[in-house]
Amino acid sequence: MDYLVTGATGFIGGRLVQRLLADRTGTIHCLVREGSLGRLELRIEDWGDDARERVRPIVGDLGEPRLGLDDGQLELLQGVDAVLHLAAIYDLTADAASQQRANVDGTRHVVQVANAIGARLHHVSSIAAGGLYPGRWTEDMPLSRASAGLDDPYFSTKHESEKIARSEATVPWRVYRPSIVVGDSRTGEIDKVDGPYYFFRLMKLLGDRLPAWLPLVAPEGGTINIVPVDYVVAAMDRIIHLEDDEWDGRVYHLVDPHPQTVGQLLDMIADAVEGPHFPMRVDVGLLDLVPEQLKQVVGAVTPAAQTLEFMLRQVGIPVETLKFLDWPTTYNDDNTRAALAGTGITCPPLATYLDRLYFYWLRELSGMKGGGGGLRGAVAGRKVMITGASDGIGLEVARKVAAAGAHVLLVSRTRSKLEEVQQELEDAGGIAFVHPCDLSDDEDIIRMAKEVLAEHGHVDVLVNNAGRSIRRSVKLSLDRFHDFERTMQLNYFGAVRLTLELLPAMMERGNGHVINVSSIGVQTNMPRFSAYVASKAALDAFGRCISSELWDDGISITSVYMPLVRTKMIAPTAVYKYFPALTPDEAANRVTGAMVSRPKKVATVLGTAGQLSYALAPKLLDSVMHRGFSMFPDSKASKGSGDESSEDRARRERVAAAAQQGQRDESRPTRDRLLYAWLLKGLHW
Repeated sequence: MDYLVTGATGFIGGRLVQRLLADRTGTIHCLVREGSLGRLELRIEDWGDDARERVRPIVGDLGEPRLGLDDGQLELLQGVDAVLHLAAIYDLTADAASQQRANVDGTRHVVQVANAIGARLHHVSSIAAGGLYPGRWTEDMPLSRASAGLDDPYFSTKHESEKIARSEATVPWRVYRPSIVVGDSRTGEIDKVDGPYYFFRLMKLLGDRLPAWLPLVAPEGGTINIVPVDYVVAAMDRIIHLEDDEWDGRVYHLVDPHPQTVGQLLDMIADAVEGPHFPMRVDVGLLDLVPEQLKQVVGAVTPAAQTLEFMLRQVGIPVETLKFLDWPTTYNDDNTRAALAGTGITCPPLATYLDRLYFYWLRELSGMKGGGGGLRGAVAGRKVMITGASDGIGLEVARKVAAAGAHVLLVSRTRSKLEEVQQELEDAGGIAFVHPCDLSDDEDIIRMAKEVLAEHGHVDVLVNNAGRSIRRSVKLSLDRFHDFERTMQLNYFGAVRLTLELLPAMMERGNGHVINVSSIGVQTNMPRFSAYVASKAALDAFGRCISSELWDDGISITSVYMPLVRTKMIAPTAVYKYFPALTPDEAANRVTGAMVSRPKKVATVLGTAGQLSYALAPKLLDSVMHRGFSMFPDSKASKGSGDESSEDRARRERVAAAAQQGQRDESRPTRDRLLYAWLLKGLHW
């Protein structure tokens, strides 16, 4: 059998051609625009050696009558047995004119060619062709029954194009209506973010910020019918090659016979991301009880509309998808089941492969907003500057982004240490540059920034990681104002100066990302860290203020509220040996994760709870924190002494044992003991 295929380089079309090459014989003519010949060539390379012999490009255009084919090309296609029409725009956000040209005009021109060469027409439509029918839509139901939802360009053009295929074809025809097509059920592979993938980002954000045990409320919604691409391709391949005429003139629903509601889908994704679930679900239909006049008034309020659009944009969900949240239609697939009887081809339940879809998205596509995926998609080929890169968190971040293909600009005081890191990264195949700088020296920062801009042109991602921490109570700091000055100089003024030097190039390019490594102390107001927390809080406020100013410049500002991390910075404080802490590698994952999703903040559950507690009951939290302050001694260094009193030593050992083994401190009131135990246990959340 010989074929003419449109959309052969697309997601479904490419896999269908690959299956035809593996399981069938005959020539496969692929319609392609002249400018897309290179893309088809790449596909042919992927399809293997047999593709070289059997795949023939046919240069044409969907937008032209008879696909722009001349008489000679049509003569070449005489003898083709099947026209497989898969080319279309499958995008709810595409403009109406583009969808009209591709979906409606394109189908009419394909039908003209199928009629001219006398080949059976196999038209790939969509369940959208039936609109939002309130009830069960069967394969034999006339298209004229569709009404609701056809004001949407995608639905209307799929409806109209299928009508053309069925009414204007003078050759036998078969129509295929897949539901929402996702990645391969065996590998998770897909090449774009669409459909339920929009919810992956939302659920991952919830999973990163909220404990898995926290119950949430979600809309129950209508049924979301999802099918994997391997099922769609296998079913089409089977039905295309059924020779009996009895299969002509029929519609075939390629759907999941057991779909799930929106709420059920969110719960299934929650399992994959190990995030919070939705035991409480709200019927979206309750919105119908709201008077239409009130809906219009609320919807017309510009700030409200902008806020909703902003929230959706933050998690990568197109606004257009909301109108289909309460999908009212279910589908039968009797024709499809009859055609597939005895083949073993069935649609697998979504629950059996959803985790594969999620992990493929997480690995390959989670950074996609127009290209690339994951950390590699976010930083490959881009210039990432990391301060404090010679050790600790900065070093681990450098290792990760270098492995992902970034051009890493290493910044810290000591050139020799940076050169060691550079050598390590280059030995592993990365690209790194050394830029020593004393970040507590304003003039040296200006010098280094000019050097970087002259050599590299710009910085895409700036990680303000370098910092110093001082743990000393205010009573021991009364004559040590210089502690506050030097901490502020490095942690705040140094980071701000460097940011200001690099911002103009980011603004000129219309893109950039500044990541400020902050501290959980900014949220929880930890005692003995007044100098350190104040400097980080100042940097945090700086970032919050400028982020709204830079919104139209495409520049994101992220604060990472880092919990306790086991680095050299905390080594002088002996009691920290007994506390749970992140490894530098775990801390670096928070920073690199921010590079992918570019959130406003990255926080722990403990930090967020502390921030909320302080807002609601500041005096109670002061009382609890004071208990902790009293339990922990000042360090030897903070006292200016090398010795530790026996009282302090006993207190430190008691606290350490409690932190390590959960032992009770009977000398404290029950309420404070329990609250502070919660604080200790939560340090690593």
